[in-house]
Amino acid sequence: MTTTNAAFPETLLEAIRYFADADLSLAFMVSMRWPDGVVKCPSCNTDRVGFLATRRLWKCKGCSKQFSVKVGTIFEDSPLGLDRWLPAVWCIVNAKNGISSCELARALGVTQKTAWFMLHRIRLAMSGGSILKEKLSGQVEADETFVGGKSEFMHKNVKKARGITPGNGMVAKTAVAGVLERNSEDKVSRVFAEVLPKMPTKKAVMKLITENVEEGAQISTDIASVYQDLRQKFVHEVVDHAVEYVRGNVHTNGLENFWSLLKRALKGTYISVEPCHLFRYVAEQVFRFNERKDENGDSGRFVTAMAQVFGKRLTYKALIGGDELHPAIAA
Repeated sequence: MTTTNAAFPETLLEAIRYFADADLSLAFMVSMRWPDGVVKCPSCNTDRVGFLATRRLWKCKGCSKQFSVKVGTIFEDSPLGLDRWLPAVWCIVNAKNGISSCELARALGVTQKTAWFMLHRIRLAMSGGSILKEKLSGQVEADETFVGGKSEFMHKNVKKARGITPGNGMVAKTAVAGVLERNSEDKVSRVFAEVLPKMPTKKAVMKLITENVEEGAQISTDIASVYQDLRQKFVHEVVDHAVEYVRGNVHTNGLENFWSLLKRALKGTYISVEPCHLFRYVAEQVFRFNERKDENGDSGRFVTAMAQVFGKRLTYKALIGGDELHPAIAA
């Protein structure tokens, strides 16, 4: 396998040119998957493999299977080459408000259906970046929001399928809860958010907070009753939005900003998102928010996302059939 000393791209235009070279694309994927330089068979894990240069494949001398660098990644079984996949990843991780499947389809020369599937596979990789490596601490905010259109504008068949009646319009919306650690001297604010089943409950909210926030942290919330039990494990401060939005350092403005970014992407870019897929879009926005200050900019966010494409797989059948639904929605 041959490589060149071309500088790693820093912009989308440079990335398109760089990854158009099949050898550079392959070399990049190999360096991400096998950083020690030892290629191993994904089936039997042996390093006794031979490289077939004409086909850019390896053949295992142990199990005799052939494999490409895409096997065992979100790219597996895709007929599209890395020259399209890698710029697609670059686009979605660096677009503040996301990128629609129609826009990506036009840019890559594929169908909208293909671009939609590609974006969901990339979101699967990005979801790894939405999982906190350590619990939030210091000054933390907790809040919830509701995503979805107004029931009065929905088709009668949609209302019937979702069990929406004139008196329960909020059933049309999906609850999303989140916690945010504010800026400190040594790190920027970071967030964790996830889709909740139906309406938020004390049990669900308490579980989310205790699993992602260090005990004893100072938590600011609004006056919602679901936060009443937080005083048991945290320093809980409340701001009543009917009276004020800020009292000293007690507010939820950081999370309100994140909800604004999320809804701007959902309404402005994606237009309409099915509740069963919402958790993927939330994970996408959490990734971009938490990686927004990467010291290497666009290329840094791209490399972070690419480090998470391995060991994951999403088939189209699972995507449209509901086999990969978020547990909160599938329940």
